[in-house]
Formats: sequence, C-alpha cells, structure tokens
Amino acid sequence: MTRSRIADLSLLLVAMMWGSTFLIVQHAVRVLPPLAFNSIRFTGAALLLALITAVFYRHEWKKLSWRMVGHSLLLGLFLFMGYGFQTMGLLYTTTSNTGFITGLSVVLVPFLSLALLKHAISRYTWFSAILAVAGLYLLTFTGSAFSLNKGDGLILLCAVAFALQVAYTGVYAPRYPALPLATLQLAFVGLFSIVASLLVDGTAPLAHSGALILKPDVLWALLISIGPTSAFAFWIQTACQKYTTPSRVAIIYATEPVFAVLTGLAFGGETLGISAGFGCLCILAAMLMAELSPEPARNGVLQQDRN
Repeated sequence: MTRSRIADLSLLLVAMMWGSTFLIVQHAVRVLPPLAFNSIRFTGAALLLALITAVFYRHEWKKLSWRMVGHSLLLGLFLFMGYGFQTMGLLYTTTSNTGFITGLSVVLVPFLSLALLKHAISRYTWFSAILAVAGLYLLTFTGSAFSLNKGDGLILLCAVAFALQVAYTGVYAPRYPALPLATLQLAFVGLFSIVASLLVDGTAPLAHSGALILKPDVLWALLISIGPTSAFAFWIQTACQKYTTPSRVAIIYATEPVFAVLTGLAFGGETLGISAGFGCLCILAAMLMAELSPEPARNGVLQQDRN
C-alpha cells in the first residue's frame, strides 16, 4: 500500500472520529459555552502534543524557526475562524444550513489548491466534489428546502476558513516536522479562543470552568476532544498532507456528516430517510471516486517529497 493510500485512510479515520463524537460535543456545549469549551479543548490538545514531542520527538523542536511559528499562527487563525464563525452562525441559522454550507469547502479547496500549489484540477476531482455537495444537500435537507437567513453569511465565512486551513496545510506540511507544526497551530487556536471567550462571554464561563468540567457530559467530551479529535486528528492531518492533495482531503472530510448520521442512528434514536440514505451513498461514492481516480498533482507531491 502506497503512502498516499495510507494517508487517505488515516484522514478517513479523522473524519470518522469527528462525525462519531458530534453528539457528545453537542451535549457538552449546552453546559459550557462553545468558546470556553474550545479554549480548554485546543489548549489541552496543544499541551498533550507538546508533552509527546518532548518525550519521544524532542529532536524535532531543533527545527523550530520564526517562519514555522508564523505559518503555525496562520493555520491556527484559519482554524479558529472556522470554529468561531460556525459558532456565531449557529445563533442565527439552522443546523441543516450550517452542515450544508460548511460542506461547501469541498468545492472551495480545489480552487485554493490551484492558486497556492498549482495543482491541476482533474475532471474526476470536480465530479467528486459536485457529487459530495449533492450528497450533503440530500443528507442535510431531508424533507425540507434550503432557505437563506442572516446567519448563513457567517457559515459561508466558516467554510472559507476551513478550506483555507486545509489548503495552506498542504503548503506548509511538507516544509516542517508534523508534530511541532500541529502543536503550535493548536496552541494558537487555544489562545485565540481564550481571548474570544473573554470578549464575547466575559470571565464567568472560564472562571467557573473548573466546576463545569467535572460534570460528566463536559468531562467526557473534553477527554475525547483534547485527545483523539484534536491533538491526534490535527497531527494526522499535518503528517498526511505531505502525501496527498488538499482536494482529496476536503472530499474525505465530507464523509464526517455520514459518520454523524450513523452515530445518531445507533445511539441517538434518530431515523434515516430515503433521500438522506441516498445522500450518504453519494458522499461515499465521491470519496471512492477521488481515491481511485488518477491524480497527476498528487504524483507531483510525492515526487517532491522523495527529493
């Protein structure tokens, strides 16, 4: 199995972790406000990766430079903006609109890859992206129609931010060791989240976070979010984007709501309609098409990595 296949399977595991833990995080942010939750989540994830690096990969910090710090800050800013705009947008729009518009990053990433990495956009990539968006629509708007409201502009900014994070990770990942780059990125997300939480929610949520963390829903969600779905997920993304293209990453990440639906079916007492089931099949077909189709740009990435 080639490195690119292993990378894509690892990213699919990340999408599965995010989708399958959505319900857990959703319950937690009803107790601890989202910005305060993200402050603890990403700061804790950065500390965990820093500890792992210090114990097992200390030599990688020798490659630390101000350029790496600056690029990590940019990645962290995009990631923070994605979560921040999504949180604010949810105050004014529906969950269905949020899921669909956020998924539009699947279409945005190929454009950004073309601009930043000069990756050719093959017809397979375009068809996979369009098929994934169609699947997201069917999955998200079961029995209802898409209607715009004032929060959707914020969610669109969220989609742009997530797309930029994926695209720029494709730019920076081959240049630096994965662990320090991921650690610094998450540290900046945690810092930005702390500042945003103090500005938006005041000092009360963070001041009382110690007591709130002890609540079972919040504690369990933080343990999962700090470890598997933040520290290890973004470590995997940073490491794997040396061997695959941003366009492929975006299409693989489009499977996240499929895993969220499957989790809801298994543990949330939810049901799956015919159109939603067809939407899941479209997304999975899009991922398989992107994975099995020839991708000249990816070969360039691998060739660059070998040199």
